[in-house]
Amino acid sequence: MTEIPNNKQLILFDGVCNLCNASVLFVIKRDKKDKFLFAPLQSDIGKDIIKKFIIDTEKTDSILLYNPEKGKLSHKSTAALLVASHLGFPTNFLSIFLIVPTFIRNWVYNYIAKNRYKWYGKKESCMIPTPELKAKFMD
Repeated sequence: MTEIPNNKQLILFDGVCNLCNASVLFVIKRDKKDKFLFAPLQSDIGKDIIKKFIIDTEKTDSILLYNPEKGKLSHKSTAALLVASHLGFPTNFLSIFLIVPTFIRNWVYNYIAKNRYKWYGKKESCMIPTPELKAKFMD
């Protein structure tokens, strides 16, 4: 598996989802501490992590947050809120929702995830980052 640099976390996202791509750009813009790298779930590193953690992509097909230092993989609402906790004010305040029980957070998350293609559309292939953003992405 490709080595992830120290002090970085990898956000795996659905590379053909317009909402997911917009979310990635949102995070990049607010990631002032340069904490995150990105890769589509459909990429080689995405497939490697899915295999390593035995993720059923039929049940979890959206955001995953991989923290290589802790050897931990978070998914769904927990991943999204942990990402938000590292972003600047006021986005970091969203992490307060981590106190809400996971089954409630994930119910909302799953509803949005289930409808994301219908509401926001879908691309034919994964986003190709601009040359300026290329360093933020892994294959």
